[in-house]
Amino acid sequence: MPASPDDLYRGAPAPLAALFRGIDALARLGGYLGAACLFGLTLLILAEIASRNVLGRDIRVAWEYSSYLMGAGFMFGAAVTLRAGGHIRVALLLSNVGPAGRRALEIASAAAGTALTAFLANSLFWFTIRAFERGQTSPASDTALWIPQSLLVAGAAMLALQMAARLAQAILGLQLEDPRLQVSALSE
Repeated sequence: MPASPDDLYRGAPAPLAALFRGIDALARLGGYLGAACLFGLTLLILAEIASRNVLGRDIRVAWEYSSYLMGAGFMFGAAVTLRAGGHIRVALLLSNVGPAGRRALEIASAAAGTALTAFLANSLFWFTIRAFERGQTSPASDTALWIPQSLLVAGAAMLALQMAARLAQAILGLQLEDPRLQVSALSE
């Protein structure tokens, strides 16, 4: 574990280190927003269950809004999960190559990930813009669809930024994961 947060960026030029710190802070904010979305989702489902069992009626928008909250929670949490090293990886492959091979694989996978997440963020952005321009609304609740879609765009943009930072960090030979963000095992 690094002795201080600055150890993560040791060896990076000062402007890049500042940029990496900013992207990491944005990713942590995304993690908090993702947790808030999941908390809101939980409250909404509990309210739906209580309403159905106590009042005998559904909350009309519960399922629709829960899907919005689930999508937003997933997208907001993706960037901090990447920085923490929590995404699924092919560790078997990485453990069977030397440091140079590992670095090459990290750079290649970060480059592919950057391209894919940038494409995702861009596609979601234009999808949201079109929904806004057309005034599209949900048939179930009359919610303007650009509102929940913009949450997905924000989360995808955070992930794309974190992936681009990972690519730059891999190229510079910096530490790719922040162990301070990792969740400890139950046995620890």
